[in-house]
Amino acid sequence: MLVLEKVSRFIGNTFAYWVLIFAVAAFLVPAGFTWLAPYITPLLGIVMFGMGLTLSMNDFKEIVKRPKDVAIGVIAHFIIMPLVAFLLTVIFPISPQVAVGVILVGCCPSGTSSNVMSFLAKGDVALSVAITTVSTLLAPIVTPFLIWVLASRWLHISFADLFFSIVQVILVPIILGAIVKLVLGKRIEAGVKALPIVSVVAIVAIVARGCFCQPENDCNKRLAYFCHRHSS
Repeated sequence: MLVLEKVSRFIGNTFAYWVLIFAVAAFLVPAGFTWLAPYITPLLGIVMFGMGLTLSMNDFKEIVKRPKDVAIGVIAHFIIMPLVAFLLTVIFPISPQVAVGVILVGCCPSGTSSNVMSFLAKGDVALSVAITTVSTLLAPIVTPFLIWVLASRWLHISFADLFFSIVQVILVPIILGAIVKLVLGKRIEAGVKALPIVSVVAIVAIVARGCFCQPENDCNKRLAYFCHRHSS
């Protein structure tokens, strides 16, 4: 078990490096990553299920203790970030695919990686976790709405389809993970310790899948394809 914890901690701490390595590899050798396409949605579900397993009542206690601070963070996620992204698409002459990709990134709240960054920067980790928890729970409703409002000028977007897709891939796995942890309690702790390994592998695979374009070999086309895949 100690070996598993050490391996899991090492992979979690070097997460950014693994993402960068495999993103570059997929960008340069796209043929080696085509087989990942059918597994993207299940992998996202696994990551969200793992997040549900890590949720505890302590995450929600901070929300009650500091509602104002949490509210400011959530508002920053869903107002400042999307508006900045939209302004960038207006100011700079970029293609519709890239514009939609930029808006998509701006409308998505931060995830567990932001908590790691807060920890490394010696910030308020408890507040970061609380903001991430609230933002994630609001995302299935707020994110589709923001994308529908801001990106409709470039791409026809169905709010209902986007909403149900996010609920299916994000909210349902998180709720199932929280229920499993509630039912099994300490018996699931051994599995939780392996979550960084599973999550990093899943996220690396998702990023690698988004970094190639077939059959074109032009770098600009691959970049546009990357944004288009995320926007869809």
